[in-house]
Amino acid sequence: MDAVQIVKSSPSPSHDGIRIVRGAIRLFAVFVVFLGTLCIWFMMPTNTFKQTWRPQIRRKANSSTFLGSAGANLLVYTFPILFIAVLGCVYLHLGNQLNDRKMESRSNDRKKKRSAVWKQPILNSFAKISAARHPNEQIWKPKLESAALMLGLVGNICLAFLFFPVARGSSVLALFGLTSEGSIKYHIWLGHIGMTLFTAHGLCYIIYWAATNQISQMIRWDKIGVSNLAGELSLLPGLIMWATTIPRIRRQMFELFFYTHYLYILFMIFFILHVGITYTCIMLPGFYLFLVDRFLRFLQSQTRVRLVSARVLPGETIELNLAKSPGLKYNPTSIMFINVPSISKMQWHPFTITSNSSLEPETISTVVKSEGSWTKKLCQMVSSPFPTDQIGVAVEGPYGPASTQFLRHDTLVMVSGGSGITPFISIIRELLLLSTSFKCKVPNVILICAFKNSLDLTMLDLILPMFSTSIDMSNLNLQIQAYVTRETEPKTDGSKPVQSIWFKTNATDAPVSPILGTNNWLWLAFIITSSFIMFLILIGIITRYYIYPIDHNSNKIFPYSIRAVLNMLVICVAIASTASGVVLWNKKKNATENKQIQNMEGPSPMGTPQSLFYNAGRELESLPQQSLAQATNVHYGERPDLKKLIFECNGSSIGVLASGPKTLRHEVATICSSGLAENLHFESINFSW
Repeated sequence: MDAVQIVKSSPSPSHDGIRIVRGAIRLFAVFVVFLGTLCIWFMMPTNTFKQTWRPQIRRKANSSTFLGSAGANLLVYTFPILFIAVLGCVYLHLGNQLNDRKMESRSNDRKKKRSAVWKQPILNSFAKISAARHPNEQIWKPKLESAALMLGLVGNICLAFLFFPVARGSSVLALFGLTSEGSIKYHIWLGHIGMTLFTAHGLCYIIYWAATNQISQMIRWDKIGVSNLAGELSLLPGLIMWATTIPRIRRQMFELFFYTHYLYILFMIFFILHVGITYTCIMLPGFYLFLVDRFLRFLQSQTRVRLVSARVLPGETIELNLAKSPGLKYNPTSIMFINVPSISKMQWHPFTITSNSSLEPETISTVVKSEGSWTKKLCQMVSSPFPTDQIGVAVEGPYGPASTQFLRHDTLVMVSGGSGITPFISIIRELLLLSTSFKCKVPNVILICAFKNSLDLTMLDLILPMFSTSIDMSNLNLQIQAYVTRETEPKTDGSKPVQSIWFKTNATDAPVSPILGTNNWLWLAFIITSSFIMFLILIGIITRYYIYPIDHNSNKIFPYSIRAVLNMLVICVAIASTASGVVLWNKKKNATENKQIQNMEGPSPMGTPQSLFYNAGRELESLPQQSLAQATNVHYGERPDLKKLIFECNGSSIGVLASGPKTLRHEVATICSSGLAENLHFESINFSW
């Protein structure tokens, strides 16, 4: 009986206990805390919330002299989401403890509930507006003002969700089975909706002020309440960012799009100054978690990573091999962001990780194809006739799914186009590890890959790791159907052969290590909890002994803008101090391990490996290479008949994965959703950063 079947038939009591605890955490976090918070958000525009709930909450929470007017909103809006994030960290840490490499099936049952109370909640405010209450002005003017206010409130809810998808190491996304790279579309949609609402919000107010002869309100910055000028100063960088997201601008002038997105800092500062810290608490949780994630990424990016070697392929493609700590674990299809300061100190580019963290414990690999200006410069730098001995590299990540579901299928059909093959390389290496080292029963694998030119076929060489020599491909039933669409026969010109380049070691370089150590989720929970407690303590002291005396012992009222600035500063100090402390602790703890890796001579430089597909007439010396060559069938001058290839697959459960151009992914999705076969389970692997 294979290892996977043993786990299924006789699970250990400890594993059962962990699964029960994880299920309880997920049930409580999702169905109690999160749905309860959503209920409050839905009730916000209703009279029940405004006239009954909110006064009672404020009466109880604001009685404290430490948190002031923001106390109620911190309790209702901020605390529950941060609590979910902490629960998510515990959930993911327990998931790492299972370590049985078996995917848990998830139920997609959903219960739809409707309530007449929530229907058209945004119209409640209009019911109070009548000609009798506004006898001296036209009725459309107060209605326009009310609509402008509601647009701003709904936009604030969009802003509350906007930063969750861009927190790459988010425990909230992982708790819901999502990843940042797979959720980036939500960020795009929320950004468009939010900016539409905020723009309409501003225009409605400007029209209202002009109609009521109050145009001077545009430059008003009140000490108490909403500051109109701050809102306009927030909207301006938001509009600039929004304009650069136009697809043509983003594709043709990516650097402009990239750099203008840093204007989110000004957008958020003036937004907080506009609405005050009390209403900021609604969108604060997502932004708070993003700040934690962003500061951890900043700390990780300050370390220069050791570049061990590069494998240069004829099709203007290179494989970068970086040193990594053995304690760094990641799942297939993970990505990491790479920065090369000698090319650009500001630009970070995401690349799929092709290596396996267990099969290759001391290296982490990624593939770079020469397509844009940045990648062309990097490929030229590495593959030049006289490459530099050292190339400075910084890394953020890896980031990827908390778990994978490949083992639940009988057959895996992976369809790729061009460089879309890279995530499938990591999956195949994972299956090679499971079938070789753990003797697990793994699915049959059919790889259907399409390339424009025959030189791109050399990307199939990357399926075999550069450093691992203990691979037995006999346990993996792998079939590769490769298609070269623009050539009718193999290319035999004088292109450069596959070559390996080795780089010298720099004493200051370090391997890629987990920024928060092996127990990263527990440390993240500690950072979120301790920084928020520190924020509450510091802002409580400031409110009680500085703000409160001014508000209650004199005729003055403490300005809202200064209160907002103090809160922003305290949040930044709390996050920076706790995150820095945890990172320094883990660096000190792992210093010995990293020093040992730096002192190693590294893998012995090998000769340039023979390519399976470039000048393939030579005899192959490696048994894995022979097995891979025998499993590969190359077709020239034609495109794959995907419908035929997919429907010919056998098995009760067939997982169909697609990666590459949008048209290819849509074609595969259409085939799987046609209803002609019930055993197909489609998944699109799309990296649209």
